[in-house]
Amino acid sequence: MTHLSTPCGSVRGSSLETDGTTVQRFLGIPYAGPPSGANRFRPPVPASPWSGVLDCTAPGPAAPQNPEDPAPPGTRPRIWSEEGCLNLNIWTPAVDGPGRPVMVWIHGGAYLLGANSDGMYDGARLASAAGVVLVSINYRLGALGFLHLADLLGPAYGDSSNLALLDQLEALRWIRRNIGTFGGDPDNVTVFGESAGAAAIGTLLGMPASEGLFHRAIMQSGTAERYRPPEDSARITTLFLELCGLDESSAKELLTLPVERLLEAQAALERRIAAESFAVPLPFQPKVGTPSLPLPPLESVRNGVNRGVDLLIGTNLNEGSFAVEMRPSAATDPDYPDRAAAVLAGAGIEPAQAAGYTAALTQVLSREPTGKELLEAAIADSVYRQPSNSLLAARHATAAAAGQGGDAPGKNFAYLFTWRSPAMGGKLGACHALDIPFVFRHLDAPEAAFLTRGKAPQPLSDAMCGAWASFARTGTPGTAELAWPEYGQRRNTMVLDAEPRLEADPRQEIREFFEAVRLLPAS
Repeated sequence: MTHLSTPCGSVRGSSLETDGTTVQRFLGIPYAGPPSGANRFRPPVPASPWSGVLDCTAPGPAAPQNPEDPAPPGTRPRIWSEEGCLNLNIWTPAVDGPGRPVMVWIHGGAYLLGANSDGMYDGARLASAAGVVLVSINYRLGALGFLHLADLLGPAYGDSSNLALLDQLEALRWIRRNIGTFGGDPDNVTVFGESAGAAAIGTLLGMPASEGLFHRAIMQSGTAERYRPPEDSARITTLFLELCGLDESSAKELLTLPVERLLEAQAALERRIAAESFAVPLPFQPKVGTPSLPLPPLESVRNGVNRGVDLLIGTNLNEGSFAVEMRPSAATDPDYPDRAAAVLAGAGIEPAQAAGYTAALTQVLSREPTGKELLEAAIADSVYRQPSNSLLAARHATAAAAGQGGDAPGKNFAYLFTWRSPAMGGKLGACHALDIPFVFRHLDAPEAAFLTRGKAPQPLSDAMCGAWASFARTGTPGTAELAWPEYGQRRNTMVLDAEPRLEADPRQEIREFFEAVRLLPAS
């Protein structure tokens, strides 16, 4: 057992042997006060000091959420608590010596699911191999983290639609104050996350209150464009009230409804949104035009917010394959080209322009895509890849402006993960979330087995873990084994496969199509 004294009180952790080294871990540390009772739908408050020694040898509860259905093979049901969910886990090679780089993991799950205690996010192997202090955090999910209530309950709830992000900021403030006790360097903090966790990071990059809380960012399958305008947030609130059996006049009852009732309404809302989408259903998202998020994140990035943060960003080649292969078919479903057109429309591509996307994909593949290939690629490009390119373009524009004066701009690096999963006869390809076990060195974990099937190349995991650690330590993912230049005007992109290689602007024709169409005047 390991005892440490922090500004909030003493904690007791445990140690474990991993890959021949000893790692110390402290699990379930509260970084904020309970977000329940009078604090429901309100910003987080700092954690109160405690007396005695807090037992941090087991993970804390997850944020309230519905069970995953269907649950991925190898996963275990999550235990949640509204009161105790704002906690974090820490893995450290040692608590003494020079401060080590700090890597803060923000989990994904469509802003509806997930926890820092999920087996795939166990940080012991990454902390050991990379020599970093690894922190994983929980944050509020679903309605409790994103429901817009300012118009109904008043200014005290002005940021209720962005509480998940405010939770993350509070965790980063806790880390800045306390991580030195655990062997970390508070002046070298990298946030990294996948899917919704990466989208949260993309949003944090555009939040003025986040400046100075992290120095580098890694976005795995994320975007800075996942937010709702006011009218969409209001529509979701109206639907949610209806599903709770409430209306605007009785909205205050949301503050005292049992959390289980909120989750029932949330599940019904999820089903309704899923029926309307051929891509990834996302009923809850941050809202712009609020105190914490006054402008769309991409616009704030262009304006120079977090200008000096280094960025590593990438996507998996087949981000949309789960949505294509796993979504139950319905008799009313249109054919694949029309489904793809509907997905592209959500990204601002008019139906009349969808044929141009098909032509660009045909150029990339050197053949005409099948229906499933067309839909999968449309999802990957609309939801993940082209938003990533847009963020890189915004950062490049900011760097050019910085060259005329101001703070030095952060560096930008890009990747494309292309190793194909053997699952389902290879139908999933380089699917969404497949990169996670490579980064965390969990290729043999039960949670990864469905996708890796014991065939994942360990050298690729070594290369990715080393690159992520190098980036956290120095601001560049390049290592002695993997030369990795900045993105730059050539759009240098590391293709991560069994044999990593560098390419300039992969899938260029699709990027150029999106850029050209988005520059056209609205019809």
